[in-house]
Amino acid sequence: MSKTIQCISPIDGTVYAERTPLTPEEARAVVGKAKAAQAEWASRPLAERIDCVMKAVAFIGETTDRMVDELARQMGRPVRYGGEFGGFEERAHYMASIAEDALAPIVIEGSEAFLRKIEREPHGTVLVVAPWNYPYMTAINTVAPALIAGNTVVLKHASQTILVGEHLADAFRAAGVPDGVFTNVVLDHETTSMLIAERSFGFVNFTGSVGGGKAMEKAAAGTFTVVSTELGGKDPGYVRADADLDAAVDTLIDGAMFNSGQCCCGIERIYVHESLYDAFVEKAVALVQTYRLGNPLEKDTTIGPMANRRFADEVRAQIKEAVAAGAVTHIEKMAGDDGGTYLTPQILTNVDHSMRIMRDETFGPAVGIMPVRDDDEAVRLMNDSPFGLTCSLWTNDTDKALEIGRRLETGTVFMNRCDYLDPALCWTGCKDTGSGGGLSIIGFHNLTRPKSYHLKKIDP
Repeated sequence: MSKTIQCISPIDGTVYAERTPLTPEEARAVVGKAKAAQAEWASRPLAERIDCVMKAVAFIGETTDRMVDELARQMGRPVRYGGEFGGFEERAHYMASIAEDALAPIVIEGSEAFLRKIEREPHGTVLVVAPWNYPYMTAINTVAPALIAGNTVVLKHASQTILVGEHLADAFRAAGVPDGVFTNVVLDHETTSMLIAERSFGFVNFTGSVGGGKAMEKAAAGTFTVVSTELGGKDPGYVRADADLDAAVDTLIDGAMFNSGQCCCGIERIYVHESLYDAFVEKAVALVQTYRLGNPLEKDTTIGPMANRRFADEVRAQIKEAVAAGAVTHIEKMAGDDGGTYLTPQILTNVDHSMRIMRDETFGPAVGIMPVRDDDEAVRLMNDSPFGLTCSLWTNDTDKALEIGRRLETGTVFMNRCDYLDPALCWTGCKDTGSGGGLSIIGFHNLTRPKSYHLKKIDP
């Protein structure tokens, strides 16, 4: 019997969807079709490519009720939060709006003697390996600009949200995108690595674990395929003495707990100036105590299950280890906590950087809070991490935020907000968070390669 890839619903542990992955031969055929379709797609006017992409986005917008229900069943996000179409549309629309300028040639000289310019050329076929935690928004980050730039796209979606890739394929088909230009595939890890190693793609975009990113780079070794990764995170928040305390509590704790803590740029550790520390902890605990843990299909549920039992087990392990080392937990076990995917959100104090809860990626609804004496101590602790995606600074002093931000090893510096992706800015990271950059004009530049023209004109 052929092996299958399953989506196990975190709501009740049942098999919600099941698909058979492509064989290596079938996968190679898909890639061949995508490569064959690329030249004709790239030759279409930019406006036509943009129109096709935006029609597909609009098609997804016609099915938001389905999106909300299926996301709850596939990965546990409560229906009260309404799905992802707002961010999905915003990102695609912004990238479409800047495409003409971002992809325009850079003309160095256009004289009677020379034409010297740099043009942007698509890589060819792009592989997008998308994650489950924000399955529509993370996929469109690369899919939209890749197609707009003239690439063809092969999408491999996470098994936990396997239906999302199918719906995106339906949308692009309905929008009139030619066969082979956008293809959703179900692949196992071995076949994915095989395709990359065979130089099937001009560009690979991977969002997921550090281990997964290493596997992608290992598969691409020696092929010179461009691999762009967004991997783990341990994003910090820092509350300075001049911060708006209530705003900091509300935003940082939401940033730590929303989506059951399963956010790429979620807040996983918080440092608070000692003058505000006690008040911050008190308010944070009171806020989390108002949460209702339960079935994500119920409207009054504010925090749902984690997407997979093993993810919840990792969070419980980090909490247990921290407590054994002296940490203090502040939230009593909630009625909905079943010891499986349903996990009580937790705030921990008396923590330090010897504990995994303050160093390893948690990716769940648990956050440690530490007092700090000053900016220098906060910067040292924020940089004491193998990851670097975002950080959140809370202060009324923009100059000070810029000064601190320049000292931080991170991809994005927020002030007085967190857990947000601005499509006009480059989404990037450093250290074990990976390399590359999506969205913004830089996203278009990464999804294309420069080609230089130096044309000397000779008089007859």
